Amino acid sequence: MFSNFLKSERALVMSVRIIEIFVKLREVLLSNKDILLKVERLERKVVTNDVDIKLMFEYIKELLDPKNKTDARN
Repeated sequence: MFSNFLKSERALVMSVRIIEIFVKLREVLLSNKDILLKVERLERKVVTNDVDIKLMFEYIKELLDPKNKTDARN
């Protein structure tokens, strides 16, 4: 880039550095994309588990509710 029209050692070094930075940026973006996908999968699991846990607590409350118990002596 710069080295093509400035024709200096510093311009060459800067051009190489800019390319290295863009390569690193691309790697970071791809890595973050993978992390984002994993977080979304975990979020879906949590939502599903949350519903299941609430249902379990409802069943436990029904079992512990004295109004729902029948007298075994009758």
